[in-house]
Amino acid sequence: MAKRISKCCRRNNHMTKKMASRQWYSRERHYVEELELCRLERMAVEYGDYHPLKVIIVTESRFKKVGHKESTSSSSSSCSSISNVDPLSGILDGTDPLSMFAATAEQVSTSTDSSRKKCQKEDYLGSDFEPWSSKRGEILARYTTTEKLSINLFLGSERGKPTTSGSAVSEKVRTRLEALDDLEEGSQKELLNLTQQDYISRIDELNQSLKDAWASDQKVKALKIVIQSVRISFPSRHDGLEVCGTCSKLLSDTTVIRFYPSKFVLITDILDTFGKLVYERIMSMCTDNQSALPANFTTDYVNDTAKETCLNWFFKIASIRELVPRFYVEVAILECNKFLSETGISESLPRLTSMIKGIGDPLVSVYARAYLCRVGMEVAPHLKDNLNQNFFDFLLTFKQIHSDVVQNQLVIQAVEIPIYLTLYSPAIDWMLRCISYRAPETLLTEMMERCRKLGNNALLLNSVMSAFRAEFIAARSMDFIGMIKECDESGFPKHLLFRSLGLNLALADPPEGDRLQVLNEAWKVITKLKIPQDYINCAEAWIDYTCKHFSKREVNTILADVIKHMTPDRAFEDAYTQLQSIITTVIAHFHDFAVLFYVEKFLPFLDMFQKESVRVEVCKSIMEAFNRNQQEATKDPVMLNALLHVCKTMHDSVNALTLEDEKRMLAHHINVLVRMVSFGRDFEQQLSFYVEARAMFCNLEPVLVQLIHSVNHLAMETKKVMKGNHSRKTASFVRACVAFCFITIPSLTSIFTRLNLYLHSGQVALANQCLSQADAFFKAAVSLVADVPKTIVIDGKIRSSEAFLLEFLSNFFSTLLVVPDHPEQGVLSLVRGLLNVIEDYAWEDNSDDKIWIYSSVLHLLAALCQESYLYHIDKVDSNDNLYGGDAKFLMEIGKLCDTLIGQILEHLKALGKENIKTLEYINRRSKKSESSHLSELAIRLPLQSRT
Repeated sequence: MAKRISKCCRRNNHMTKKMASRQWYSRERHYVEELELCRLERMAVEYGDYHPLKVIIVTESRFKKVGHKESTSSSSSSCSSISNVDPLSGILDGTDPLSMFAATAEQVSTSTDSSRKKCQKEDYLGSDFEPWSSKRGEILARYTTTEKLSINLFLGSERGKPTTSGSAVSEKVRTRLEALDDLEEGSQKELLNLTQQDYISRIDELNQSLKDAWASDQKVKALKIVIQSVRISFPSRHDGLEVCGTCSKLLSDTTVIRFYPSKFVLITDILDTFGKLVYERIMSMCTDNQSALPANFTTDYVNDTAKETCLNWFFKIASIRELVPRFYVEVAILECNKFLSETGISESLPRLTSMIKGIGDPLVSVYARAYLCRVGMEVAPHLKDNLNQNFFDFLLTFKQIHSDVVQNQLVIQAVEIPIYLTLYSPAIDWMLRCISYRAPETLLTEMMERCRKLGNNALLLNSVMSAFRAEFIAARSMDFIGMIKECDESGFPKHLLFRSLGLNLALADPPEGDRLQVLNEAWKVITKLKIPQDYINCAEAWIDYTCKHFSKREVNTILADVIKHMTPDRAFEDAYTQLQSIITTVIAHFHDFAVLFYVEKFLPFLDMFQKESVRVEVCKSIMEAFNRNQQEATKDPVMLNALLHVCKTMHDSVNALTLEDEKRMLAHHINVLVRMVSFGRDFEQQLSFYVEARAMFCNLEPVLVQLIHSVNHLAMETKKVMKGNHSRKTASFVRACVAFCFITIPSLTSIFTRLNLYLHSGQVALANQCLSQADAFFKAAVSLVADVPKTIVIDGKIRSSEAFLLEFLSNFFSTLLVVPDHPEQGVLSLVRGLLNVIEDYAWEDNSDDKIWIYSSVLHLLAALCQESYLYHIDKVDSNDNLYGGDAKFLMEIGKLCDTLIGQILEHLKALGKENIKTLEYINRRSKKSESSHLSELAIRLPLQSRT
């Protein structure tokens, strides 16, 4: 190493001869005095003058046009004179453009149909009312079928071609009627063997096509699309309105009865679209290219053309012979009654309610009532009497469910009565939801009495519990349990009733004196369920109530019972969603993890998650809760053992296909645990934990980095606690910490992470007077510098590594100032070794980083020449104490300085050849008092340039 430095010295020998054998030493520094000179000078502030935080009032004069007149805006004066006018004021002529935009937007919004509906309903429907749209996806997902479905389509002939613009009006009418005749005379096509998804896709496509056709003013085509959405069996009446009425024909078809609720959703989507298009069409006739109708318009605003068109729609709907299509299409355009009469909707609702009595099939009937209630709530939410009447009429005809006709149909389709009854739930639930919205508690009492009169029908009881407010249900929880017990088991399953009750009790609390009895009565029934899926659905609903009101003993009992029911035949494999919900609920209520992990059956419950992906998700949710709720460090052995088991599960899921983001997230969760473990002054136990954690989490590099930092912190904490009393045992422990770091760092892949950890660990070893160990860390860092690649990847982008290397070396030089020389390796052996590595490193072309590093080394060497160094390590003798200003030591530093300055001058000479005005810059800087030392360099630089 010394030989290579000597080579550099010989290479620059010709430079030293021209300096008249002058030896260069660093000037003596007085750090305390320099610090005082660098402090900011204090100055008194006169608050009457300008202050940067003082409000500045701008004086301006501008003109604003109002009609044909001009007015001058008021002026205001300021303490500080500012002549410039606000540049933004010149573009504001009159009204603020944002205000103009807002006013325009408000005007436009009031003309839209949705805004009108909102103004009409805002006093009756609030944000707490759950719209029908939220139920759509749930119904489609729940009521499915594997049976094949069919749709009847009519393919019209080519007679319905549009006429030319020059045709007479009568010819256009005749052509329109011929186009509609195609619906009867055209060929019929039946799409058979459709899967459920094909059926849904076909309906959605037709719905969108209906909108597109109507938007392009192709009314006949739009009507045909509506017809194609269902099976058509009506005779043609030469009018599109009756043809539209047939779109609901499919709703009277129950051949695939399991799919009926989903079919209802799909077909009513098309009816809704049709009703909206008709309403908007009539609304457009009312405007006559003038201002839009007010939100709460009356018939006085509607012109005769719009009224006639609207009346024509209703007349044609009335001519539809079949009851179900006539009913559905009239309900679809119910809102159009507003164009004819202020009382049109209120008069139509009772009549439509009575029409439903003519529908014989109870399933078709109840969904017709649900559709009427839905549209009624949308267009006239204040008319509640109609809602109540629909439900009470349904109760009077409820016994039809058990008629021979229905029973025979169920036998043909092989549908059991419990499954059949669940088909009614969406319709009944929606009717009761509309009825119970903001209804008084007395209405629930009335509903319960009506259920009792019907023999505590389970289907109705379940809908009542689902619709009314949870507070009302919870207050009568014991009454509902009594009614549930009296229900007939052969009909609607009781476990669904207990599930509905449990969901309500999770949202509202029953009377305090009834809480334990409610749980006992419910669990007596739930624990006897034989079908695992039925059981776990109930357990999922009741776990929240149990965690909220009872101790870990009751929760442990529930978990044990779940394990007992779900373990046989590996039933848990089909219930991961419910099991995950249970564990999440338990974690959410037990914020004290010391209590949670003392629940005996908690870890056995986790063992049921055999599927790795689900198991990892559960473990992540546990650690997220731990990170969120754990505020204090812990050393509880049961808790640590459980958390290590959870973290080990997450760690073991890492493989070659795991994404980097996933690794970072898992490492973050594990690091939270590492930081929260503390054994107080039992440092050996703390180190043992870190050693165990290193073995368990060796595949996650961020965890290893965290462990190294934690061990270094532990070593420093040991020094602080011992307060300088370094016994043999303490020194041995610190060396063990240092050894942990020295062994772990090479396993890391990031080279800069290793460099920084070598430096940090060496500093910790030095602070603990472990000089030989510190020397080993620093030597390892010096050797690793040579392996630094030219480029590194940061956030997916390739970047040059020299900037990072420069930063590291600057920090390294600051540490080397206080590192004492090894007695057997010569003066400044670490500095010389590092300079050799820097000299051989393959730097980028045209890079100045190497010279910047040499400049930093010169700073280090200048500091090493001082009689007393700027900073020291406690109880570590640095070179200022070891050498005491020895001449040989200073001479060695001088030789290194000469070599480095020669390298810098060579670089400056090369820059001079590139027409860089280095000398001019140095001369200019040397004229400043704080840079006067540059004048000598300015004298030497031309001499070197001439050689």
